[in-house]
Amino acid sequence: MKLSLLLASFISAAAAFAPVTTNTGAPATTALHVSERSERSEALPFLPKPANLGGYVGDVGFDPLRISDYFPMDYLREAEIKHGRICMLATLGFVSVDMGLRIYPLPPGLEGLTSATAHNASVQQGGMAHIFLTIAFLEMASWLSVSAMLQGSGRKPGDFGFDPLGYLKDKTDEEKDMVALQELKNGRLAMLAFGGVVTQSILFGKGFPYV
Repeated sequence: MKLSLLLASFISAAAAFAPVTTNTGAPATTALHVSERSERSEALPFLPKPANLGGYVGDVGFDPLRISDYFPMDYLREAEIKHGRICMLATLGFVSVDMGLRIYPLPPGLEGLTSATAHNASVQQGGMAHIFLTIAFLEMASWLSVSAMLQGSGRKPGDFGFDPLGYLKDKTDEEKDMVALQELKNGRLAMLAFGGVVTQSILFGKGFPYV
C-alpha cells in the first residue's frame, strides 16, 4: 500500500511539470513520431533527437533519458545555466584557496585550512550558516523570476539582466547566441571539473594539482 501511494505521488509530481500539450488530432501526433524516427540525435546518432530540445542554444540532441519529455525545457535550461555558473565560481575558488589565496584577516578557527578541510571547520566556526542563509535568500528571490518565466513572461532562461559592463550592448542576436553558447559550454566543463577536483582532493588528500 505504501509503495503504491509513493509511486502515485511521484507520477503526480512529474505530471505537474510536464509540458502543456493540446489535442490537435491524430495527424499531428503521427507527424511527430515520423519526424522523431527520421531525425537522429547529433550527439547520439543511434537515438532519435528529442523534439523539445529544438530552438535552444547548444542543442546537439543529447537527452538519452528523455528528461525534456517530462519537464519544461525553460526550467531545465535555467537549472543547467545556474549550476554551470555556480561551478565556474566554485572551481575557481576551490583551486585558488589550495594554491595559497587568502583574504585577510582570517576569521578565528579558519587558519591553515585547505579547500577540502574548510567545510567542517566553517560549520563549527559558524560561517557556513551565514553562507546557507544568503544562498537561501537568493534562491527564494530568483524563484520569482523563474516562476514568471514558466507562466509565459517571455524571460529567457538564466537572464537576470545582469550586464554591468555592457558586454552585450549593440551585439546582434547571432553574437548574443554565441556568447550564450560559450557560457553554456564553460559551465558544463566547470561542472565536470568541480566534481573532479573535489574527488581527487578527498581521495589523495593533496592540494592542486590533486595528484
